[in-house]
Amino acid sequence: MKKLGIILGIILAILIILFFIFTGQVDRTPFYSTDYFKTTFARIDSLKKLNVLEDDSIQAGFAKVSITPSLNNPVDNFAEGKFVQIPLAGFGERKGKPATGIHDSIFIKAVAMREKQQILIFIGADLLIMPPNITDSVSELLAKKGIHRDQLVFSATHSHSSLGAWGPGFVGEQFAGKENKNIEKWLVQQIVKVVTSAIADLRPAKIGTGCFNAGIYTHNRLVGKLGTKNDDFAFVEIEQIGFRKAIIGSFSAHATTMGAGNMEISADYPGYWERKMEASSFDLAVFFAGSVGSQSPAGEGKGFDKPKMIGEALADSLNLHLKKINLNEKVNLSAVSLKIQLPEYHIRLTTKLNLSTYLSKKLMPFPEHVYLQAIRIGKMIWITAPSDFSGEYALQIKNALATKGFEANVSSFNGSYVGYIIPGRYFYLDEYEPKLMGWFGPNMGEYSMNLIRQISNIVTQTGQND
Repeated sequence: MKKLGIILGIILAILIILFFIFTGQVDRTPFYSTDYFKTTFARIDSLKKLNVLEDDSIQAGFAKVSITPSLNNPVDNFAEGKFVQIPLAGFGERKGKPATGIHDSIFIKAVAMREKQQILIFIGADLLIMPPNITDSVSELLAKKGIHRDQLVFSATHSHSSLGAWGPGFVGEQFAGKENKNIEKWLVQQIVKVVTSAIADLRPAKIGTGCFNAGIYTHNRLVGKLGTKNDDFAFVEIEQIGFRKAIIGSFSAHATTMGAGNMEISADYPGYWERKMEASSFDLAVFFAGSVGSQSPAGEGKGFDKPKMIGEALADSLNLHLKKINLNEKVNLSAVSLKIQLPEYHIRLTTKLNLSTYLSKKLMPFPEHVYLQAIRIGKMIWITAPSDFSGEYALQIKNALATKGFEANVSSFNGSYVGYIIPGRYFYLDEYEPKLMGWFGPNMGEYSMNLIRQISNIVTQTGQND
């Protein structure tokens, strides 16, 4: 009995040690008192000095490349986009199963803009997210060509029926299937190609911006009518003078119309929007997922009829609004990219306990190159976030900038990924977004919002008290 007691005591001691190794307390320290905030905030003054607001003639260039794979090949050949099989990214319920076929083609598209010496490239992909490991490799290769990370404006359609196999770590595998380095090399190759092609296509151009209400196609999936949502479809229209036309559109509804049961590659409703715009009005249509945090698509139809209805209805509405838009050969163009330092991981176990940072890093890599960006195009302020960004937060940003005479849009998946950024009041809900995807604690939302206000002030050349 004495020996059994000793053994049980040792086991208990081991369990207690493991408990403290693998769990931690939720940090409720106000973000403005933390080292990560102070470090990031210190970078803002340098951005103010570097920021230049140009008002001059503009050039634009367009390009797109296919990322529609060839499936069921005997071996992978990433240079030609041929693969044995590819899992679909988006739903853990699929458990890494390979795609059974291709419903509609998918692409990476880019719009380059140049004003004097300033060049920005908007890059949209028919993917779940812009994977950080992919964008880091792209940034390294483009830097050798003189194109730097702060010039790249990434986003994705957020289709939950697109290519997987790009996510390292346990968590990445759950959402995107087993990692395949050949898929990663192919995506890097195609993104570099589309960026360099868009820059090579630069010509004198005209630009216009706007937004319209499309609230009937989205709803708040987190708290329903108790919350708010971002209803606007935002857009940037670009016309090369006497040549081609492009449109960048952004809407805040998850591209999840097909659900986990679909096993065919598809760009979901954003793909239908892109194809309808390219068939009716434009040479290139690029979709940026908006503030999709807590917002689901709303529409009717079975199977692919639902994404078709939503995508084409958004295209029809946009074409009507474009008739009222004036295009300008000169436009105020400004951009800032703020590299942010993150809190420690706060992957929740309970409302009081989270997985330790040590164990969390074993499950997925800690994001290193994380940015918030603000781009001014005339009277449009385009914010980019490294997350599924809250529609409720985006509405606050839009309303705040409207008081200063600006329209605004917030797009998600800007080249890194930190989970969901949603209001801290939702952190303790027993729901998917805060519980499984709120990776950085209850202060991440307000921390991000404070920084967004700061960089918005820079590109609008206004202060908090204006």
